This record gives sequence, C-alpha cells and structure tokens, in this order.
Amino acid sequence: MNNLKIYCLCIHDELLEKVNKLNYVPVALGDNDYQDGWLRDNIGENISHKNRYYGEYTFHYWLWKNKMEIFNDSDWIGFCAYRRFWLNEKKTSDLDLTFKDKVLKEVPKIWNSYDVILPDKIFMDKIKFIKIIKYGKLALLKNPQSIFRKGRTIKFHFDMFHGNGVLDKAIDLLNSNDREDFRDFVNKNNSFNPANLFICRSKKLITEYYQTIFEWLNKCEKIFGFDLKGYGQIRIYGFLAERFLPYWFYKYAKCLEWPIIFNDLKEEKFK
Repeated sequence: MNNLKIYCLCIHDELLEKVNKLNYVPVALGDNDYQDGWLRDNIGENISHKNRYYGEYTFHYWLWKNKMEIFNDSDWIGFCAYRRFWLNEKKTSDLDLTFKDKVLKEVPKIWNSYDVILPDKIFMDKIKFIKIIKYGKLALLKNPQSIFRKGRTIKFHFDMFHGNGVLDKAIDLLNSNDREDFRDFVNKNNSFNPANLFICRSKKLITEYYQTIFEWLNKCEKIFGFDLKGYGQIRIYGFLAERFLPYWFYKYAKCLEWPIIFNDLKEEKFK
C-alpha cells in the first residue's frame, strides 16, 4: 500500500488537470477564483489573506488547523510546488524518461530509516562576486568576511537579498530552545535545504514544527508588519521560514536529503 500523500501547491487554475494526472492533491493558494476540484487554503480556520506575504505557509497553516487529524504516523505527508517536484529516485540518469516517470510516486525503501526528507542543499559560496557588488554592498560592509567564499553564510545571503539586520531581529523573537542554535546555524553554515519543501512521516513532528514556526512568524509580524516593498521583503515571512525549516528538522528529526527537479507545470505537455 502506498502511504505517500503529496500536496502540490499552485497559483494557476489551469493546472488542475495536470496535478490530478500526477495523483497529487491539488492545492490552490490565496483568494483568487478557482474551479471546483482544488483543495483551498481559504476555508475553515485560515490566513489565506496573508498569502502574498507568507507564500505556501498559508496552506501549512490551514492544514495544521483543519486537517491534521486525518493522518496517522504511518503516512508520509509531503509538499511540492507547480515548478518544483521530488524525483522518484535518488539519481535519475535516464534522460529519456518522461516528466511523469521522473517524479515521486511511492516511498523508496531507503526512507524507512528516516523521519524527514529534505531537498538537496543549495550553497551560498557559489554566489558570484559581481552579484554581491550589484545587490549586496551593504551586506558586504556588515559582513566583510563574505569577500571570501567561505564567509558567504546563510545570514550574509539573507542580509543581501531581504534586508540587513532583518534576520537578526527575527531571531531575537524565537523561543529560548531555538534562538541561539538557529543563530549559530545561519552564521556558520553556507548552505541550506531550499524552497520550504519537506516530506515527513510523523504527524506529531509536523504539528510541533507548525506550532513553533507560526508562533515565531506571528511575533515577527509585530515588528515587520505588512507595509513591505519589493519581492525580497514582501515575502519575508516565507523567506524566514525557508531558513528555519531545515535547521528545525535537522535538530529534532533524522533527515535524508533527496533531489528535486525544476519543471514548470505550465509548460509541461502530458501525453
């Protein structure tokens, strides 16, 4: 029996049929009009009106508040997006495979030894210096060690694209169990697992994560608010969560990294 449930998060109504063909649960984010057949994040107890700022986390909030009781601890609960999908195997070398054959269909046996699956890391030390000069002069002045590749940490990257000092202020609001550990994580690491994607087989673990992340983001709202300008700041709550997610799961669970594929479902033509 396949105990894998993948929610595919979308913002385009026309993708419903394609998501259904993948046998994923189609999720429509935000307050736009969508045809019948989508699972919505704007019913029941919800924060759908914050989708512009929270991104996919408006659905995570909805799931936490409305549906967690439907799962048990033998279920693998996972999330993908209409442009990012989990691969079916650790390495897919057959270039002739169709997109539908490449994406995750069932739980690989190797997962049985783990609690959480996270996407392969991305590395901050690969940022080109010309890009730093263009976008991160102030971040460079604040973090002069970032002139060297080994100094381009998660914190430097966040300062560069989402506002100097924002991450520090947010970390100050974290609970005492995570505050200094997360500060160390962003200051010492130059890679993280991106895109707010994960797959987990523990309802208890997911619930604890949701309790922690939404308590923190709610506190952050009180200092950052919603009068935000530019993509790098408008989606600030989603970006904060993106850095916190891998830290939290690595601290509290046994994690395995797994490859994802970038493929825009709008461009995919299913046979």
